[in-house]
Amino acid sequence: MIPHINRLLELWRIAAHYRLDTLVPAEELPEKARHTLALIRLHPAAWSSKERKNPLKLKQALEDMGPLAIKLGQLLSTRRDLMPPELLQQLVLLQDKVKPFDSNVAKVRIQQSLKADVDTLFSRFDEQPLAAASIAQVHTAALHDGREVVVKVTRPDIRKQILQDFEILTWLGTNLEKRLEAARAFHLSEIIQDYRQVILNELDLSLEADNTRRMRHYFTGSSMMYVPDVYMDSTDVMVAERITGVPISDIATFDKLGMDRAQLAERGLTIFFTQVFRDNFFHADMHPGNVFVETINPSNPRFIALDCAIMGELSKHDQMTVARMLLAVMNSDFMQLILVVHQAGWIPPGTDQDALAREMRRTVGPMVSKPMHELDFAGILIQVMDIARRFHLEIPPQLMLLLKTLVHVEGLGTDLYPELDIWKLAKPILTEWIKAQMNPQKNLKELGQKIPDLLLGAQDFPTLLIDSLNGLKNQSAWHAKQLHELQMMRLEVEQQQKRSWIFGSSMAIFLSIAIIAPWYISIILMILVSFLAVWRIAK
Repeated sequence: MIPHINRLLELWRIAAHYRLDTLVPAEELPEKARHTLALIRLHPAAWSSKERKNPLKLKQALEDMGPLAIKLGQLLSTRRDLMPPELLQQLVLLQDKVKPFDSNVAKVRIQQSLKADVDTLFSRFDEQPLAAASIAQVHTAALHDGREVVVKVTRPDIRKQILQDFEILTWLGTNLEKRLEAARAFHLSEIIQDYRQVILNELDLSLEADNTRRMRHYFTGSSMMYVPDVYMDSTDVMVAERITGVPISDIATFDKLGMDRAQLAERGLTIFFTQVFRDNFFHADMHPGNVFVETINPSNPRFIALDCAIMGELSKHDQMTVARMLLAVMNSDFMQLILVVHQAGWIPPGTDQDALAREMRRTVGPMVSKPMHELDFAGILIQVMDIARRFHLEIPPQLMLLLKTLVHVEGLGTDLYPELDIWKLAKPILTEWIKAQMNPQKNLKELGQKIPDLLLGAQDFPTLLIDSLNGLKNQSAWHAKQLHELQMMRLEVEQQQKRSWIFGSSMAIFLSIAIIAPWYISIILMILVSFLAVWRIAK
């Protein structure tokens, strides 16, 4: 049964009201997409709509559809290679210019959440929002000691709609997995559930505050990135240091101040790889509304990290797998790539690995060998996903957040500096990181750090050994008992088969004689057969 049918009907009405079927000419779309456009036109809201020529209809439609639709728009806003300029301009507005909610509601939420009056908390509170996004909006204010701050407040009544939309997505993912092999290979349902938890965590600003403090610790004193301090936080409110800078998409300001955009792009990419491999704690929502650049020192600008609600982490095994895969692609060593994927357990048994390597070389090789300013990471990713579908590869859900982030990073980097050499910059970083992981001294040091735990655990070793031996002994006794019972069952079955054969043969002989014998002999034989049947049943 389709969940929340009323919500689906509401989404259909919004699409029809804003005439989203007129965004792109039908002839430029695939055949299946045209059927969706025809469905939009069937809704009565489309018949009387006056939004056909509205220059902001896509932005407004996504706003009305809710937080998940806005998130999708933010992701697409970084992909100038995928979106027409007129649509991209609307999506960029979703980064920090979503329709705000009433400031009086914001003040009530602040007072209830921080358990103090706004005038007690701040010497000044600006009611006009500085920015508004999918989950929250931001107001500027000042503390009583003069420090300038930003106050982030979550939108009211947002959780219920998010939960409804994820129930619809879960139903959709389950059905797609039943019908599409690619959906099963990428564990679509698990990805949806993981992202559901990510979004729900984003509603808790105390988690964002903790993430911000952790990232600030990693980059304390850094010349590459600055992370604002957090002063107060709760589930619905976070008060943080106000920073001075411009969004990373403000290229006009960079040019006006004479900033080196190539250096800035390389620094941004270095920060990303540092987060993934050094800290294993990376910003997973890097749209331009969350990434700013300082303008105080144009000759040596720093990035500013905002909105640390969605963060990613990988296991040590996945870190090493990702690094080795990227290096194999950079070196065009596709047999090594397949070996890494095989060791990661992503290739099912019986797969022709030579054929898989040839397919990767044929499909991905030409794209990687292109000049770096022509490299389309999103295109490469789509090709790899198609190969994964055809060869039944298993892609762990925890890596999808990293892939989404990498698409963001590549989009931001190429916008900032189109000739960014992503592979040339990443290769030495990855090589040095892998060498560090393989360093015997480092491994011995880590082993040394674990010795106290090993020694403490050794105290329990005799007990664990005795328990294990007793377990094996009991298991052996259980197996012996099971084997004995199976042997008795087998013997009984054999005896049953033997008796059945004797009984059947006897019946056939008696019936044959009864047919040709005199009547009194037949009666005697029938009595004998009856006794034989009773004996057979009794046995």
